[in-house]
Amino acid sequence: MVLYNRLMHNAMSVAHTTLNPVLIIGGGIAGPALGILLKRAGIESVVYESSPMPQDSAGAFLNLAPNGINVLRAMGLAERIVDLGFRNDRLSFYNEKGYALADVSVGAVTIMRGTLSRLLREAAGEHGVRFEFGKVLQSVVEDGAGVIARFADGTSASGPLLIGADGIHSRTRLSVFPEMPKPIYTGIINLGGVVRTDLPPTGTAMRMIFGHRAFFGYAVRQSGDTYWFSNYAQAKAPEHGSLQSMDTSAFRQRLLELHRDDPHEVHRILQAVDRSIGAYAVYDIPTLPSWHRGSVCLIGDGAHAVGPHVGQGVSLALEDAFVLAKCLRDLSDAITAFGTFEQLRRDRVERVLQQSRQTGQQKAPNGWLGRKFRDLILPTFLHKGAQATKWMYAYPLNWDEHITAQLKR
Repeated sequence: MVLYNRLMHNAMSVAHTTLNPVLIIGGGIAGPALGILLKRAGIESVVYESSPMPQDSAGAFLNLAPNGINVLRAMGLAERIVDLGFRNDRLSFYNEKGYALADVSVGAVTIMRGTLSRLLREAAGEHGVRFEFGKVLQSVVEDGAGVIARFADGTSASGPLLIGADGIHSRTRLSVFPEMPKPIYTGIINLGGVVRTDLPPTGTAMRMIFGHRAFFGYAVRQSGDTYWFSNYAQAKAPEHGSLQSMDTSAFRQRLLELHRDDPHEVHRILQAVDRSIGAYAVYDIPTLPSWHRGSVCLIGDGAHAVGPHVGQGVSLALEDAFVLAKCLRDLSDAITAFGTFEQLRRDRVERVLQQSRQTGQQKAPNGWLGRKFRDLILPTFLHKGAQATKWMYAYPLNWDEHITAQLKR
């Protein structure tokens, strides 16, 4: 609480009160997680979410990697996650003809994004973290005592600090860091959803197929629920909102055409698509010069958006929440806390970002010769790659350890 007392010197004390809590912008994944962890650190917060109500059905599914699961375990939520999702212990890779290429162990949990968001929001509520919906951020202004967030509905909120956990198109970043690099389209469209099929269950594996024109992945549960996604290349970024406005039948026809020469399981899954498809263009963010300024700090995709190709975006956001909460708990002022947070996180995040970009490029279709060469080297490449990227899944967590001890590692 030294941090709070210094920030609010000459104003009013906010220690252990809700009069001037930390402002968290974004109620998806990182925001609620941070709220829980700040509460554990003795710091009050309020989460402001732009959507008018919880979006528990929004988005498709995601793979929560072991490092993300470890954060949830430290929060006491790992068992709930397994109950709401399913184990995804390995990735099984196939070529466009259905020939098996390699298996890679991952130890992940597959869960719907909205389900994970709901779990974190409900857990935050159990800890006394307050949520306000329909709060579209317009601007952030610092004053002598802290920071003021102004919203599109004419309201405002003030607090000693503001944390932008509002995603890749962060309004916090746009307001506080207007000169920073903007998100860049990576040339990949990602689509996915859940359908019911009669395909054989895939157990704890997710099957990944290097198709002729697009990359495809799927997992079939015992119930017949089939989780699927497709990544395909598109040179020009789609117009804002155009993917969301396209109807299901149009998407299905587009995907059937892209995958027309791929294994029959892909066709059966796509022919079964009869509900809305999650679709978005994949963006990432060039390295930002800084993740914090004054009383404002960015976390998660707002600071370092990572493509979906290595399944680390959500896990990195959870790690951010854990480390930032410890920094704010253990260090005496915001500048030191934010600077230490960035120092501890930047190198790791940028390594993951680079790995994601490389993996995304490997999904791109090749010519006949390129596919032959890929099939020859991919098994060795994947196994070596799995060994070389173990660091990505191993991230030490110790809530009771002072944050400065982490700096000495």
